[in-house]
Parts: sequence; structure tokens; C-alpha cells
Amino acid sequence: QVQLVESGGGLVQPGGSLRLSCTASGFTFSNYIMRWFRQAPGKERESVATISASGGSTNVADSVKGRFTIARDNAKNTVYLQMNSPKAGDTGIYYCYAQRIDFANNFWGQGTQVTVSS
Repeated sequence: QVQLVESGGGLVQPGGSLRLSCTASGFTFSNYIMRWFRQAPGKERESVATISASGGSTNVADSVKGRFTIARDNAKNTVYLQMNSPKAGDTGIYYCYAQRIDFANNFWGQGTQVTVSS
């Protein structure tokens, strides 16, 4: 059974930090590109960060560049999103997404809420 389970969300103050985790099971994690998406109320889901299957290549959206980083540990089947200096505009539900390197399959996590507020 395929599962992507996000954790680490919650309330964080502007300028603080938060680390999201997504642990995968039921598929060969190291064969998948991993991504974080987010969706704010009333807005479309948008890509935040992407990491290659090996972890050697990463990309983050311009809106979070310099503040968020993505990393993975293939031995632990886990991908992370480190959120530093979050802003109110970063509030939303954060989703983990797995895409097989040959695009043959993909999976979504259930999402975790992040609220940035003082």
C-alpha cells in the first residue's frame, strides 16, 4: 500500500523556522523525484520545491528562494522541507508529491497545515 505521510506542520511566527517531513512507503523511494506543493485558501496549488531521485539536484520557487530548502534521505524514505524566515504568505496546506523518474506513476500525500502568524 502506497503512503506519503507528511508531518511537522503547525503554527510558526514570521521569521521563525519549521521543518516539514514526508515519509514514504509502498514504493521504491529512490526511483522517484520528490516535490513539495502548497495551496493557500482560495488559490491554486503551486509547486514549492523539487529534488531529484538521487538528491543531487534541487529547485525551489522564486517566492521561497533563499528561505526554503529541500532535502531527502533515501535510506529513511523521507523528504524534508526546511522553512526559514517564513512569511504570512507562506500559510497554506503543504503537500508531498512523488513522481517516478519515467513519469509512469505519481502519488500525493494528505497534506499538512502550515500557518505563519504572530
